[in-house]
Formats: sequence, structure tokens, C-alpha cells
Amino acid sequence: MFKGKKKQTNDQPQKLYHILDTDQVFIDLDVNHTTGLSTSEAERRLTVHGTNEMRGGGRPSAFKILIRQLSNLMTLILIAAIVVAFVIKDWVEAGVLIGVIAFNTAVGFLQEFKAEKTMDSLRKMSSPTSRVLRNGHQVVVPTMDLVPGDVLYLESGDVIGADCRLFEVFNFDTDEALLTGEALPISKEVAAFADPELPLGDRINLAFASTTVTKGRAKAVVYATGMSSEVGKIAKKLMDTDKNRMTPLQKGLHKMSWVLLGIASVSVLIVFGANKFKVNSDVLLYAIGLAIATIPEGLIAVVTLTMSMGVSTLAKKRALVRQLVALESLGSVTNICSDKTGTLTQSKMVLVRAWLPEEGVLRVAGLGFEPVGVITKTRQIVKSSETARVNFAEGEKSRLLDEDTTETVTVDQTTASPNVRRLAEAAALCNMSEIKCDAATGEWFGIGDPTEIALQVFASKLSMGKPLLTSDTHQWSVVSEYPFDSGIKRMSVVAVNNLTGEKLLFLKGATERVVPCCTGRQDGEITTAIESDDLQTYLDPRIQEMARDGLRVLSIAYRHLTKEESQIDMNKADREGVELNMTFLGLVGIYDPPRPESLPSVMECYRAGIQVTMLTGDHPATAAAIARQVGILQSEDEAENDSHVAVTMGQLVMTAREFDSLSDEEIDALPELPHVIARCSPDTKVKMIQAMHRRNGIVAMTGDGVNDSPSLKFADVGIAMGLSGSDVAKQASEIILTDDNFATIVRAIREGRRIFNNIQRFCCVLVGGNVAELICLLFGLAFRDKLDETVFPLSPVAILVNNLLTGTPPAMALGLEKAWPTIMDEPPRPPTSGLFSWEVQADIVFYGFSIGLLSISNFWLIISGFGDGNMAEHCNKGYTEECDLVFRARGAVFATLTLGILLHAYNCRRIRGPMWSWSMLKRFHENKFLLGGFISGTILCLLCMYVPGLNTSVLKMKGISWEWGVVLITLLVFLILSELYKFGKRRLLKPLTVATEEQVRLQRIWTENTLTSLSNGLEK
Repeated sequence: MFKGKKKQTNDQPQKLYHILDTDQVFIDLDVNHTTGLSTSEAERRLTVHGTNEMRGGGRPSAFKILIRQLSNLMTLILIAAIVVAFVIKDWVEAGVLIGVIAFNTAVGFLQEFKAEKTMDSLRKMSSPTSRVLRNGHQVVVPTMDLVPGDVLYLESGDVIGADCRLFEVFNFDTDEALLTGEALPISKEVAAFADPELPLGDRINLAFASTTVTKGRAKAVVYATGMSSEVGKIAKKLMDTDKNRMTPLQKGLHKMSWVLLGIASVSVLIVFGANKFKVNSDVLLYAIGLAIATIPEGLIAVVTLTMSMGVSTLAKKRALVRQLVALESLGSVTNICSDKTGTLTQSKMVLVRAWLPEEGVLRVAGLGFEPVGVITKTRQIVKSSETARVNFAEGEKSRLLDEDTTETVTVDQTTASPNVRRLAEAAALCNMSEIKCDAATGEWFGIGDPTEIALQVFASKLSMGKPLLTSDTHQWSVVSEYPFDSGIKRMSVVAVNNLTGEKLLFLKGATERVVPCCTGRQDGEITTAIESDDLQTYLDPRIQEMARDGLRVLSIAYRHLTKEESQIDMNKADREGVELNMTFLGLVGIYDPPRPESLPSVMECYRAGIQVTMLTGDHPATAAAIARQVGILQSEDEAENDSHVAVTMGQLVMTAREFDSLSDEEIDALPELPHVIARCSPDTKVKMIQAMHRRNGIVAMTGDGVNDSPSLKFADVGIAMGLSGSDVAKQASEIILTDDNFATIVRAIREGRRIFNNIQRFCCVLVGGNVAELICLLFGLAFRDKLDETVFPLSPVAILVNNLLTGTPPAMALGLEKAWPTIMDEPPRPPTSGLFSWEVQADIVFYGFSIGLLSISNFWLIISGFGDGNMAEHCNKGYTEECDLVFRARGAVFATLTLGILLHAYNCRRIRGPMWSWSMLKRFHENKFLLGGFISGTILCLLCMYVPGLNTSVLKMKGISWEWGVVLITLLVFLILSELYKFGKRRLLKPLTVATEEQVRLQRIWTENTLTSLSNGLEK
């Protein structure tokens, strides 16, 4: 539980501090930024606003959790069955039932107890102390004592203790990935913004609680603490989110429990009524046996064990399941809301493209930190005698295209032109990062800013990395540096060539900040003068092309320093005066590449009827580009030219601001929900889930940050990232991915579908077998002896033995059934269908009645059809010569019922497909557990029938001889009826496939477009 003082309220008025200038902020918070708060004023505000920590309700007691686990109806029925088992002295049955209840209760108790740790994780995220200004002196105070108006001192490595407004920054960056989803550190500024609805990630004059400082230093004034901070708002949503609702599986089992309890009660009354309520010990035992046969006491155990084995399987596939019910929800997922960075992408910034005037485009292969990858360029070979004309002002080339050809050439250190080499030198030297190889594992890793690491890897691929250029055998030394400044968004270094003595200034940064520094561009071996405006116009088409592909574009420039400048101490020189008259070298494009398995995984989702939506904190252009590359969106060309596309790209790609501005009615009126939402906030994600729920969707939501935790809890299946995820996100989720990979989600859905299909299969066997027993035993009440007493078709003990042989063993075997190859070609289950869909209910009734009626018909055939129809007196008590016919008829009923249900287990391997075709017969032995259960069940059935004493004295039946012909013919009839029934379902019911011709066509287009991009050098 989160602790706090009794007067803690944290109900602070929420103002938009990002639109106020710093002077207004100081006035509003009543603080002097040069002296800070006084000690007495800080104590007063602490009393008013409360401590700076999370609040939460008390954790429920272990006793209450235990009571909740024992109070479900099926458990109560099992407890009643235990009592009955003790009454009839069936110690084995009682022991098994006690073990089932103990196992189910223990699993549920541990899961619910662990789920109460979410709020604790939130509280532990904050830093224990903070540096503040009090009484004009810098002091260190516990973070929980921060109050609005406190002046904070922030430096690299600090965890920010509260939401605050920045008023002084120096090269200050923060990592807000856990809160806003932004993949890269955010550069902060002080200036106020005019837009009051600016997304949280774009309010760069604010710093937020629990985020970390990655670079620089700053001063800020606190404006929100505790539950009023952005993290606190998330904590409130977590406390308000109710995720204890019953799942369709739980609802189905709950309803089935009531139905079976009612049927068992009615069956007992029928037994008593058939005997005119003359209840003796035999009638009572028969009624109790019938009631126990009606209730599948092993169902909960089989369901739990099947899911537990599914959990083990998924753990091997890098998905840790925290709650078993998540497996059921996975099988019916209709929508996946996925983050981009690290899930669909590799979470590695990679330089994949460069562009230089005259040189054209360089494409760079290789997606890791290892400096291995081919660099190529396409050059044009002019056959015409006419010299190519180049119009630099318009950025176009005019050639005789009908006479031109092109060729792709490899660029390396020896073949690179001087301009390419200069670009590599700038990338390596104007760079503070390092790439290294782990000697133990051989893995390459980067140290420093992700963007600079990408530049360093590029240079190293040309064998021109910084270590080589600055080694003793090479000529370069970096003598001074102007570090990256978030205010001007560029960095420069001065490097000296030790062989020639010349000094060069290398500059890199955002294009809009580099171009104004340039007065020329490098064209081959000459430098062409150009105005900065013309240069920007010249570069815009290339920049836009790279941006459309999701690349982050940087510009690189350089210049030779004059002799006078070479004598100046650059560390003391005016930066604005030095970074002038630069020569533009080229553009580089960097991005976080998609995982290779993302595209086929998304395609598999569409084939399975699952819509994938990207919710990311990145910018719209980057998000849309990656979405096209992984198949979430069509390419822009296809979307424009395809008449089958019913919605515009503008509707499919939205920012959070655009989506949040829509009312629920407007969202519901959209023909299709957006496939990509950029600059996402926590509220946007929840709003999207709500919109999907209104469309009857079952939503799986991925997330890794604190900002994702409300949506993880609100979604039907919350999936947290194990590598990059926060503890809060993991505690709020049902599933944790240990590899942060979207493909693992698809594998989990496949496993969820397999498990749910298997549960339906063994429910059909268990409940169908109980219906068969019920029909057989109830119809058997019609057989009466000369004293007008009921002649039972099976003894009470034989009923229990049959229940044991045909219940849990085949059900457990079906729980291990492998997924059929077509499982991801089927649509998700309708949310309202639950476990017992109309088809499953029909199957249970049909198969149960078929086996039950065929079994009791054998009882009649052997007694009256082939026998004389005489039933001796007191055959329910024990064996006599006069009862021989009844005992053999019981043996036939026992064999028919047992073998019929065991065969039915094979029949349920496929709900609609023919089970006894030649192709399926070849797979008869595939499920070894089912085959073993069938063989062992058959052997035990024969032992029950033929072991002397056990058969006649205990089970009150006898082995059969010629009656086997009747039994086998009856089983053959059952198999024929089953195949006819399945054939009728295949003809009358909607096929279990989802991929229409239109969907297949769209998938083909998307896949081809992505592979085309691959061949063009984006290395997807």
C-alpha cells in the first residue's frame, strides 16, 4: 500500500504550464527562483498538498482471496461430490476430488496475490532524494517531501522527482520513453508554447516525474506532485480499472455448472420417481452414481492442467503468462494494438542511406552494430555523345534516357570517391560514440547516442571508423569540439590532418540548422557556391523522399580553416562565428529497421482475421513509413490507385490529437478505425481500446512504459515487454514477452487458439460422455423385473468406473493435441460465443444421445432381441444363474459405452473435418497420449469384464462372447452417424476460413511492395 500523511490530498489545480512563460509560472506558484521556498513555507505546502508519492488502496487479505477462490459454483459442486463419495465410501474418488480443488485453489490464489503489486512498482520508480533550492541554499531533501514551487536542480543521470516547468537549460535531454513512448531522448527548451492542446511528448519545456536525465543540466520549478503528476494520473487509472470481469470461458463453465447441477437434481428425482419413491440402498446408490456421472468432476482440473502446459509451451517461445485466463482471451483476439519501437522494429538506429550531390544515393546494407555490410550506388552510363545537363537550381537531371543504362557498383575504402571518403571522415570524427565487440560473446554493441552510433558504424563499414582515423598510423586528431546543443540542433568538431597540417571543421545536425551555415556544396572535385535558400530548395525533394521511408535525415558539412583560424583557440572562439561558410557534403538517412519477422507475422494476423494497429509515440511520418514496411498499411501508390480501398490514408493514419478530437459517435461512424496513431498518449490508447470494444473486438495491447499500464489493464490481454518494459507495465499485464518481439505475440495467439480449441474438444468428450451415460441410465429405468423393480443397465460402481475410464484420460490427451495447420486461417471466435457455442452444444447433444441410445439399445437387444426377455428378481443385488442374461447385457452396455466414448475422443480431434478418412488414419498415432489412453482404456475395460470376482461381485456384470458382434456393429453405426453429421455441418454451416479473395489480394500487394522496398536497399 502506498503510504502518506493523513492530510495528503494532492488535489492540486491542473494548469497548462507549458503555455505560460517562466515569469508567469513563478508568480502562479508564488516562488522566487533565486532563493526558492523557505523551510516553513515548504512544510506548509506539504501539509496542504500532501507527500509526493502514490496512493493506493490496501491489499486484500490472503483470507479474502482464498474465500473468493473457493466460492465458485463448480468448486462447491465438487465439494458436494466429495461428501457423497465419503458417504458411499469411495475413498479413491474422494481423494482425487480433494486434490483437484487444492490444485485449482492454489493456482488461482497465487495469481491474484501477485496481481496486487502494480501500485508498489509505481511507487518504487521515484528517486529517493532530490536537490532543491531552499532559503537561498541548495539542499538535498527526500523526494517525497517535494512540493509545488520547489526549485529543482537537474543533472545527467538524475531521476526527476516531480512534474516541473523548466526555466534554465544547458544541453538538456531527458529519456521519456516510459511515459510518452518516444524512442529517443528529448531535447528540452525553455520557451512557452501557444497551443494548449499540445501532446504530452511535444511539451518540451516540461520535465516529468520518474523520467531520467540523459544529458546536460537544468533548473526547474515543481508544479505537480504525487497523484497530480502525470505518473500519478496513470496510477489513478490503474486503481479505477476493473479487470476482475469473468471471461467467456469462466462464464461458460459457470453456466454449465448450474445446468449440470439442475440436470443431476432432476435425474435423482427421476430415479426416485421411477421406483415410486421406495428408496432403498440400491436405489440411493444408483441415484448418487447417476448424479456423479452427470457432473464432469475432472473438467476444472483438465482445463487448469491444459492451460498450465500451454504456459510452459509459451515460456519456451519467449512469452511468460502471468494469468491462465489470458490464454483463453488470446484465442479470440480480433485486434492487436502494438507499439512500434522494439516490438515491430529492432530498437537499433541504423544508417541505411546517404545522398551526395553528383554521387547520388548510397545504399548501406547491414542492420546491426557490427561494421559489416555492403555499400552500393547506382550510376548512370551515358551512351549518347551529348553531355548530361545538370540543373542544380531545380535539382533535376536531364539526359537522353532512351540511350542511357545504369549499373550498380560497390563502394569501399579503395573505390570510394573523395567526397564519399570526406563524408565518412565527418561521420566518424564529428562523433562521440564508440562501437565495440564483446570478447567473450563476439557480439557488437554501441556506447553513446544511438544516432551517433549509426554514423560510426557507417564509417567503420568503409574502414574509416574513428579508432582507425585517429590511430598512430593515421593522420587525424580531434583538437576541439562544439558539443551538440538542443537549442541549435547541431554539433561540430575541429580535426587536424597530422600529415598536411591543415585543419578542417566538420559539422552535422538537423538540415534546417546546417543549411543556413552553408555557402556552397561539394560537386565532384569542385565547390559550387549557392545561397542557403536555394540549397534548401535543392535538398527538399531528397529529404521528403527519405522522410516518406521513415528515415531520420541529418545533414553533414565541412570547411577548411584559414591560417588565421588555425591559430585561434577554438574552445574559446565564438561558435556562431566559426560555424559559417560551410560546404554542404550530403544527407544521411537513419532509422530503426523493422524486425525481419514482423511482415510475415502481420500477414498471418490478417489471414487469421486479426487487425493490427500501431500506437506509437513517434512522429506520423516515421510511424506511417514503418507501418507500410511491416504490412499494416498499403504503400501510398497502391492506396491511391487501388479502387478496392474503401478509406483514405488520411483516415488510416492519425495523430493522437486528431483522434482524441473525435467524439465516440464520430469514431463509431468511421468505416474503419485508424491503423496507425502517432504521438500517442495514455488516454488515446484507452480511447482506441474502447472504440474497438464498441465494435465487439477482443483487444491485445502491447506496451513497455508507465504510460502503457492503464491500456494494458483495460485491454482484454495486456502484453508487456520483458526486455525494455517497466515493472509497472509488467505488473499490469497478463503476458510478458522476453524478446519484445511482435512475432512472439502471433505465436502466443496461435497457442491460445490451440488451447481453446482443445478445451472445446475435451469438453465435448467429457460432457458428451456424461450425456451418454445419463441417457443410457435414465432410459434404463424402463427395464423392470417380475417384481416391478427397476433393473439397472449398469451398477453404481460400474457407473463410477466407466466415468473414470472415459473421463479425464482422453480429455487430458486432447488437451495436448497439436495445432492444426489451418488454425490461423480461421476467424477469431465471436466474443459472445464463449466455450459452449451453439455448434459445441449441438455436438454434445448429438454425440451424447447417439452413444447413450446405442448403448441402451444393446441392453434391449441382448435381453429381448436375442434373449427371451426374462429378467430375474433381485439382479441388482448380485449374480445368480437366473441373472446371467442381465449380467451379460450389462457387460455389453459397459463395453459399448466405454469404447464408444473412447472412439468419440478421436472423433473430437476435428470438430468438422472427417476423422476417419485415409489421410487422418495415417495420423492416428500422432497424438501418442490419446492412443495410449485408448489402448489402456480398452485393456482396463476388458479386465473389468473378465476378471473373476471383480466383474460379477463388484461391478455386477459379466464378460461377453457373441455379444461382441453386437457391440462392434453398434460402434460402426456410431462412426457412420458421426461422419454423416460432420458432412452435414460442412455443407450447411459457414466455412471456418477467414481469408477471402480480396484479403489474399491485398496481402499479396502489401508483401510485394515491402519486398520491392527491400530490393531497393532499405534492408527491411
